[in-house]
Amino acid sequence: MIDTQKYIGSDIATILAQKGLDGNSGPAPKGVWLDKLKAVGKNDVERVLNEPAGVYRLERLLTLVSPAAQDYLEQMAQIAHQLTVQRFGKTIRLFAPLYLSNYCVNSCMYCGFSKKHDFKRTRLTIDQAVRDADIIAGEGFTDILLVSSEDRKFIGVDYLEELAGRLRDKFSSISMEIYRLSSEKYGRLFRAGIEGVTIFQETYDRKLYEYYHPAGPKADYDSRLREPDDFAGAGMRQTGLGVLLGLNDWRVEALALAEHAHYLMKRYWRSQVSFSFPRMRPACEVEASQFKHLLSDKNLVQMITALRLCFADAGLVISTRERAKLRDNLIKLGITKMSAGSKTNPGGYSGQTDVGEQFEVNDTRSAAEISVMLKSNGLEPVWKDWDKAYIH
Repeated sequence: MIDTQKYIGSDIATILAQKGLDGNSGPAPKGVWLDKLKAVGKNDVERVLNEPAGVYRLERLLTLVSPAAQDYLEQMAQIAHQLTVQRFGKTIRLFAPLYLSNYCVNSCMYCGFSKKHDFKRTRLTIDQAVRDADIIAGEGFTDILLVSSEDRKFIGVDYLEELAGRLRDKFSSISMEIYRLSSEKYGRLFRAGIEGVTIFQETYDRKLYEYYHPAGPKADYDSRLREPDDFAGAGMRQTGLGVLLGLNDWRVEALALAEHAHYLMKRYWRSQVSFSFPRMRPACEVEASQFKHLLSDKNLVQMITALRLCFADAGLVISTRERAKLRDNLIKLGITKMSAGSKTNPGGYSGQTDVGEQFEVNDTRSAAEISVMLKSNGLEPVWKDWDKAYIH
């Protein structure tokens, strides 16, 4: 058993390397973790399920994501549901993404925005972004996620600062998912009204990361890994983590993802950590079938419930990448936040359909339709659960 206390003072790169969760050789390289997962038996699963729910240990999560735990999904789902209702009530937060640009300097092999792809690209001016945001607000949303590819020359800090200033009276929560910034620049955006950042490491396996990111600033694994330290340290209230499910064995990725979350929770306790579960989707010149580690629905359910059973207070987010029927079922298993009516191309809310989207949306229902679905399942759609006045 690995002594986790040994690494309390370490950064996340050291922790992952020491535990062999970054794909490099170490005390427990990837093959050893796969062997550990296969070695879990039914007695191990039953013992873990009899422990108090919501407490994280690496060995505990390993048991819950193991192949042996697949036979206990119903029990895991029931415990996850009970724990989520206990901590979050019968509520689901709703948000909408606002894509600002699909120009990109990176060559990520899984992304529709890759600079190598040939499609019509566009950027939103601040006025255009505000116009799309007004449409989002008109549908009832007060929680918005600003999304941009790596387009630093246009979508810079000054742009985001001004946009946040124009949106903060329309939305109670503004977060973003963009390229890496410095801690000082994250601080500027926090003061401008942006309170959360979502960052997907994509894969924690260094060799696979290098393969899938052949060129561009995003090719720097360690820089991306340090990003949550920078924005959480700058005061962001929300820290969103995730991996792109399909690039690597999901069970090993879940272990690395959990270690990253645990590390952040200990150091930046003022920032709530949430997990997202983006599965590969078709996009411009990208076919999901070309990836070797695609998850089944059953795998996705196991990952979601296992993380809930280890992280009682973490947000669990599901996007419109998933089809409607599956999303209707996932909300009962620990999900606390979901997007609705999403457009994944810049200008999509204003009706622009001839420019490239990051991925094909699977659940095309409107915010109103999602709201009706939630109520029919005994859940309350939450459009706003925070007011910036509380900061003061």
